[in-house]
Amino acid sequence: MKRIALLPEGTVSHEAVLHLFGEEPVELHHFKQISDVFLATEKGQTDYSVIPMENTIEGSVSLHMDWLVHEVDVPMQVEWVYPSIQNLIGRRSELVSAAGENDYSQVSRVLSHPVAMAQCMKFLKTHMPHAELENVGSTAEAIELVKHNPGEGWTAIGTSLGARQHALDILASRVTDHDNNYTRFVLIGPKPLQIPVQGAQDKTSILVTLPEDFPGALHQVLSAFAWRKLNLSRIESRPTKKRLGSYYFYMDVLAALDAVLLPSAIEEIEALGCQVRVLGSYPSYSSKVLNSEV
Repeated sequence: MKRIALLPEGTVSHEAVLHLFGEEPVELHHFKQISDVFLATEKGQTDYSVIPMENTIEGSVSLHMDWLVHEVDVPMQVEWVYPSIQNLIGRRSELVSAAGENDYSQVSRVLSHPVAMAQCMKFLKTHMPHAELENVGSTAEAIELVKHNPGEGWTAIGTSLGARQHALDILASRVTDHDNNYTRFVLIGPKPLQIPVQGAQDKTSILVTLPEDFPGALHQVLSAFAWRKLNLSRIESRPTKKRLGSYYFYMDVLAALDAVLLPSAIEEIEALGCQVRVLGSYPSYSSKVLNSEV
């Protein structure tokens, strides 16, 4: 049975990994901090780790990218997309009005992970602008804090799975500001993983560090992909953390590393004096594929 490290029970990460593996039994190891999720697999305590990498609304999760690049050397093995459906969670008995409807004026505090909170700001400003907003380590932690503080008017932004686990009510469902709110997850681990789902797209993630004394180097790097008609689905610059103004470029190439053209493109880039590091070559599953097959 595969051992999987991930964030606490009831988080979107928890929902996402259950969705990915479907009926296959897995042994889940929950950690409060994302650093412990990374380290569990690097140290061999688990076979894989679940890492949220990017969100439709908030973009890349910079902390997680930096851990993947600077702190551990564990390759990506699978990528998949999962909808981030957030809900307002609490005790209906504390908020219900005489008419039987939610009285949001009774909400004194809303707790959640900062990324989840940011996804729901329109709802919060419209219905409870008076409430104190408090960031915590995860949506699961927020729900647990609400559970242990009855009678205070506290609520949490979190998943329906988390609400069920702590026997709390979903006061309002799907409170994110946009309907197309998805999160891109990667599964990192030392060994390739086969998921029994058809329709994956090949993808390879690389880091490119440009030479310091080569004007126009980025243009030539991109040209190495362009003339081979290799599609870059993502390119993002991040600091190398070595000195101010020094950056590497994170790139997602829609091709497998063992394809004919990609290795030659990497060789051309390295011939320019660039440093290239492969973060992983893996199958990428869209939410549409997983929803139809699993």
